[in-house]
Amino acid sequence: MATKRQDTPGTNSSGMRAHNERLILTLLHQEVAGIPGSELARRTGLSSQTASVILRKMEADALLRRGPALKGRVGKPSIPMQINPNGAFSYGLKIGRRSADFVWMDFTGNLRHQSSFSYSYPRPVDVFEFVAREMSEIEDGLSEDEIQRVCGLGIGVPHDLWSWSRQIGASETELAAWREMDFHAEIAAFCEHDVFVLNDATAACRAEHILGQGKGYQDYAYFYVGSFVGGGVVLNRSVYEGRRGNAGAMGPMPVCGPTGAHRLHDQASLHVLKTALETDGQDSQILWEHPLDWDAIEPQLHQWIDESAEALAEACLSACAVIDFEAIVIDGAVPDGVRRTLVTQVEQKLSTLDHRGLLLPRVVAGSMGPMARVMGAACTPFFRKFLLNTNETSAF
Repeated sequence: MATKRQDTPGTNSSGMRAHNERLILTLLHQEVAGIPGSELARRTGLSSQTASVILRKMEADALLRRGPALKGRVGKPSIPMQINPNGAFSYGLKIGRRSADFVWMDFTGNLRHQSSFSYSYPRPVDVFEFVAREMSEIEDGLSEDEIQRVCGLGIGVPHDLWSWSRQIGASETELAAWREMDFHAEIAAFCEHDVFVLNDATAACRAEHILGQGKGYQDYAYFYVGSFVGGGVVLNRSVYEGRRGNAGAMGPMPVCGPTGAHRLHDQASLHVLKTALETDGQDSQILWEHPLDWDAIEPQLHQWIDESAEALAEACLSACAVIDFEAIVIDGAVPDGVRRTLVTQVEQKLSTLDHRGLLLPRVVAGSMGPMARVMGAACTPFFRKFLLNTNETSAF
């Protein structure tokens, strides 16, 4: 099993890299094909010599690699620098209300391993046994260098998981163990990787921003439709977590429903669709079976999409009254066709609301789907140790 290791250049002891190194790594994460050194110097404002020294150091650390020469231009072909997939690795864990997912990810966001298991409700002993088993199996097949380059475990977990016992169908006693959970201590029982805990919807937002089409926007509000709808906020090209890590908690936003005022949670969450299915005598397990195929629940699904889109449109308008977002990104643990339909209806309904005094944003579909939360959790060790948080410092 994983044990404490000597630090390597790719995962140095504090995980804190100099500002300029973080800046370059952040830019390269946004450009999969790579960027030549001269262009990196121009974008960062660094001198060519300084940029060259930094690039050589990170190449020696195996964090970067040279891409194929860019030919067809005047002068000597330039060599783009790229993120080295094998330069660093991370683990990601999503603890959901119905299932847990675990992944091993390389530095470019490719999944080298993924697994999951379902349950009626999450019990700590089951979840951590699952993590220990998966991590042990993965590391048994890794080289010593690969193990040393694992920079941490990110855990995405719903805020106040223990408070949703009625909706989950578990007793308060059964979920109470999560209230005082010390994730670091639980993980330390079987390994000594660094642990980073964040809200699961914030994790989904981070996956969209680092790996999805969210990287094309500087500021946007993000909605993730899961068992309970959640969200995130991106400002200045970084996910804004807030002082207490709960920024962008879209679920509690007040919206108007068919029977009066509700919270967004109670209108646009999958647990609403689950209840509708069970009321009509249908098996709601279809909502969590993979691959996702909801053709058999069309009547209930049609009504849920319509009511969810109405509520989401109101929430989008409220969010834009606080921050002038350029876009709204909507994703979720739903089939691709359902996501596209939902986004189209939200955009249509948003345009009909009284938006005087506001500039309406673009409404676009997210690209990560059901894997967003666990992939965002896995991105978090990379973000904390290698990338730039532009909400804390000015960079671009």
